[in-house]
Amino acid sequence: MNALNGLKLVASKKNRTLSPVAHRRNTLVNKLHEQIELCEAQKAGEIYAPRQLRTVTNKQTGERVTIEAVKHVKEWFWINDAGKINLAVRYGSKVLELAKGKNAIELASGDELIAALHALKAAALAGELDAQIETASGALRAGFVK
Repeated sequence: MNALNGLKLVASKKNRTLSPVAHRRNTLVNKLHEQIELCEAQKAGEIYAPRQLRTVTNKQTGERVTIEAVKHVKEWFWINDAGKINLAVRYGSKVLELAKGKNAIELASGDELIAALHALKAAALAGELDAQIETASGALRAGFVK
């Protein structure tokens, strides 16, 4: 019992569900993490090929089998006509509007791109992009309504 005396004991209950805002925020943070990994792999001259488990059905036997497949990660960045790197943050298939009428970030180098992705990840974790995520999420949901 002496070991427990040095600890702060509290009555607590773990939340089983995550709020929709926190879930969307975590989704964006995971996608930003994939973009950071993709950029760092390209900088090192490597190929970024994350694996994921997929369930497929064998056409001859009809048996369902789980296989490990390469996940395709689409780049959120491109080089514009001026030779600068543009970065557009996506939530699903929608591009987030980061400021009024602005949907991309212009960067000079790959190092700035990685730094900008880290800054965006921190901003998403802090909740600074929640309004933009909510707008994009609403637009995505509207596409599924009959």
